[in-house]
Amino acid sequence: MNLTASIALTASPGQSLRADEVAHAVAQACPAANHRGQRVLLIVPDGTRTAPIGLLFRALFAELGAATEALDLLIALGTHQPMSEAAICERLEISAADRAGRYGKVRFFNHAWDDPAQLRLVGTLPAAEIAELTGGRFAMDVPVEVNRRLDDYDQVIIVGPVFPHEVVGFSGGNKYLFPGVAGPRILNFFHWLGAVITTPKIIGHKWTPVRQVVDRAAALVRVPKLSFSLVVEHQRGLVGLFAGTPEGAWDAASDLSREHHIRYQAAAYHTIVACAPRMYDEIWTAGKCMYKLEPVLADGGELIIYAPHIAEICVTHGKVIEQVGYHCRDFFLKQWDRYKDFPWGVLAHSTHVRGLGTFENGREQCRARVTLATQIPAARCQAVNLGYRDPATIDVESYARREAEGVLLVRQAGEILYRLEHPPAWAA
Repeated sequence: MNLTASIALTASPGQSLRADEVAHAVAQACPAANHRGQRVLLIVPDGTRTAPIGLLFRALFAELGAATEALDLLIALGTHQPMSEAAICERLEISAADRAGRYGKVRFFNHAWDDPAQLRLVGTLPAAEIAELTGGRFAMDVPVEVNRRLDDYDQVIIVGPVFPHEVVGFSGGNKYLFPGVAGPRILNFFHWLGAVITTPKIIGHKWTPVRQVVDRAAALVRVPKLSFSLVVEHQRGLVGLFAGTPEGAWDAASDLSREHHIRYQAAAYHTIVACAPRMYDEIWTAGKCMYKLEPVLADGGELIIYAPHIAEICVTHGKVIEQVGYHCRDFFLKQWDRYKDFPWGVLAHSTHVRGLGTFENGREQCRARVTLATQIPAARCQAVNLGYRDPATIDVESYARREAEGVLLVRQAGEILYRLEHPPAWAA
């Protein structure tokens, strides 16, 4: 594909983009004169993604707030928990006083993926097209539902970061529609598609079959769409800003993300301690620690998700996870009649966290061990097929600077992808 962003800003080496540069880019991409009297909906991620959403929100409001009939905000939750008014203000980096005053006209909405009354069927991806998009892995009709609020607006503006992603390859672009504001059927389908292909073969790759499905589903959403795709470094802040169509802005941003968010290692590690940041408040999101590090975890090695602040596996899907447990892909595929009626998105999460493995003659053999060092008790960890460590017994610093011994400590895991310089076939 040959896509380009209409606006592309990258920071100088060692620097980050300034607020005035961002404001200028916003004014170029969506000038107030083009949206006068319109109803505009901003779609932004929840608090589980690192990004200066407040910087973009303030710039967009400054440009469009007075000109538009409505300028509202929809949180692209996917299946995550709704955000409170206070949490949304924190995400936008605005005070309660600003919320009540300057930004009082902006309405906040949380996406509700499991409420049929809030969804609208925009079309169906037919079985023949699904077979083509997935390389013949699936041939089934896939209904495409999206938050019906989108129909109330003249323009949708998507704002969000781009990182390597376990399901789609790189996050961003139309992924903030699917799964961000999508219904369960398309959501469950493409998550399981990614799981069948396997995380190491998806994550950090651009034009994956899942991305093709997501972009095709987005084409069914007819409201005009503009995207601001962000590339963020933890130390430097915003290093890239790309505006244009969701496809074009994402295309450019994912190239820059590849430069900033992938770290190559000479050899695999037998022990990895992955410290989950506080923005991951359950294993449903903290599982990203495994996704980003599985490619450098040695056969038979152990990955420890260190997160003393986490007490839940998943509020939304926890009961289903407790029924199915955490297993490798083949555990489900070779017992498909038993598991096919469980939500496919939950099965996908299960395989992503547990990693690669085999299932032969009724015996599962996972490539590596995954251990939780959280508030989740040992019995619950064992019941879902994960290991347990008491976080109070872990001295994090004792794992530091031991790479030569095959031990890796990642202090802020979940967004940076680690790869081997010479990957094995299963990760290539």
